[in-house]
Amino acid sequence: MTTAPDARSEIAAAVDAYRVDGSVARLLERIDQAARTSDPDTLAAAVEPFRMIPEVAGPAYEHIVAAKPDDARALVTLANAYWVTGRGPEQVAPLASRAIAADPDNRAAWHLWALAEPELRARVERWRQVATRFPGDQLARANLADNAASLASTEHDLEALDLAIETYSGMLALAERDEEKRALERAITTLREWKL
Repeated sequence: MTTAPDARSEIAAAVDAYRVDGSVARLLERIDQAARTSDPDTLAAAVEPFRMIPEVAGPAYEHIVAAKPDDARALVTLANAYWVTGRGPEQVAPLASRAIAADPDNRAAWHLWALAEPELRARVERWRQVATRFPGDQLARANLADNAASLASTEHDLEALDLAIETYSGMLALAERDEEKRALERAITTLREWKL
């Protein structure tokens, strides 16, 4: 097995070269080489500084998930890399569901699970589940309100409109920054003026 510093050096060098030459094929080849000579934890540590680069995280975490199929963090990282690169719900949703099964308290897994729902009405219900499960999660509440507003607009759904207004109002009650309060007040005012 390769020691952690060697894997780190190889991944860092691969990313540096990729930033210069833009060769995805060469990047993938070097990540694959590091994956074949490292254990999954070593590879994860080596990739950590580049986890937000989907061209790095995706291929590396495919290897990590293959070796550790029940690791919620690895599943979420791979699902996120897939989502960012446009892989779509077909590939993201199963990974998010597996991550939830492995760690029901992994909020990022729940977010990806809700995002990956292609049908708007079902996506609203998923965001409602996430917001209920994690009541302090303002991002989940914002997604619930945004999706409910979209549903109200596209399907002239009064219940969805009420849900959007109620959710934005709850967020307003907790808002601390002035610009956030103003944005929420504008959203609520706009929604209350809608004629469905």
